Amino acid sequence: MSLNTASADPEPSANTLQALAQQKLIERRWLIAALLFVAGLINYFDRTIVSVALPVIAADLHLGHAKMGILLSAFFWSYALMQVPIGWLSDRYNLRWLYAACFALWSLTCGLTGFAGSLGVMVVLRVLLGIGESIYLPGGMKLVSVLFPAKDRGLASGLVNCGTRAGLAFGAPLIAALVVAFGWKNSFFLLGFTSILWLGPWLIALPSRASTVTHAGRGRGNWSLAKVDRNLLGMSLAHIGYGYYFYLMVTWLPAYLVESRHLPLKTAGAYAVVPYLTFTLCEPIGGWLADRLVAVGWDEIFSRKVIITVSYLASLLLIPAGLVSGTAPAVVLLGGASLVGLSTGNIFALVQRITRNGEVGFSIGFLNLAGNLSGVVAPLATGLIIAQTGSYFPAFVVAVVVLLSAIPIYWLMVKGAAQPTT
Repeated sequence: MSLNTASADPEPSANTLQALAQQKLIERRWLIAALLFVAGLINYFDRTIVSVALPVIAADLHLGHAKMGILLSAFFWSYALMQVPIGWLSDRYNLRWLYAACFALWSLTCGLTGFAGSLGVMVVLRVLLGIGESIYLPGGMKLVSVLFPAKDRGLASGLVNCGTRAGLAFGAPLIAALVVAFGWKNSFFLLGFTSILWLGPWLIALPSRASTVTHAGRGRGNWSLAKVDRNLLGMSLAHIGYGYYFYLMVTWLPAYLVESRHLPLKTAGAYAVVPYLTFTLCEPIGGWLADRLVAVGWDEIFSRKVIITVSYLASLLLIPAGLVSGTAPAVVLLGGASLVGLSTGNIFALVQRITRNGEVGFSIGFLNLAGNLSGVVAPLATGLIIAQTGSYFPAFVVAVVVLLSAIPIYWLMVKGAAQPTT
């Protein structure tokens, strides 16, 4: 009996397969956002283990406050410098593979840090970690801009990025407990090498044929200073203030609770949950609030700038947090000062709104470059201020002033929009 090949279904074309893969990508957008949330969680576990374990590492490697500042800032040297190049790559190449490669690099580097026995080796590994983790924001927000309509981007952006804050919130007590139980070297081994498991679900969730840059809003990936218009420049200048405030909280808060509040490391990690968890929950909530304002007819740019302004004013609570005598009131005030997190989802959604030609990877990379210049400066400046004054309070005041100086920049420089809100 002969095989009737004439009745067989024809092979689908490459274009048809590509279209099906793209549709599957859209259908899985909230799953992909959830995976990016988890990547952010792991990102900050791997990034902040140095901050949480800093008192132990410093004692083991004989580091003073100035050298502690160098160690804390080393990550940001490469992380900041890689933002624009990785954003450019995110606009040009399939993020399924680009994100996976960078994730593997940062996870392995974190694990290898457990072998470090000197400040120099740790600095080199932290620089490599920064290269790997540089994909997180440009790549993640590029995916959000492609998969979500503008009216949902505040919530989606906040959800994706709040994974990093959840990493702070839950990582602080977890890492503190690991360091106390197993030592700081073994903690690096455990966190770095086990995080590789995330790659499995990521590669399954994103179809191999789907290329996000061929969907609507594709960035062409050309290098040009013309991309940096007034809107993006204003957002980036303001983000320097945000970055300074945020990275002071990220890098020095555990050490502050140990040194100024005289708490054991494990207890300090538990107390740090309050401000970090507040920041975590505020990111999607703040984005959602602005999304709702847009839904009832408010202008999108105005709505997001209002939420950003109100949230930045909450930073004033950091000043009394450095003055009160009791630990519990100080932690509550630190939680209030973390309401600044209401701004974050709106910052990233606003950048997506003003970006021209869909080149969101480049724009987010440029924004994050500016913000992470503060990631280099804030740990160093804070260490020097503490060394000179013997107190964290002046460093807190400086961080608040720098953040509040960003508010008029949003209102004066960020005016127009490059794409419709449909």
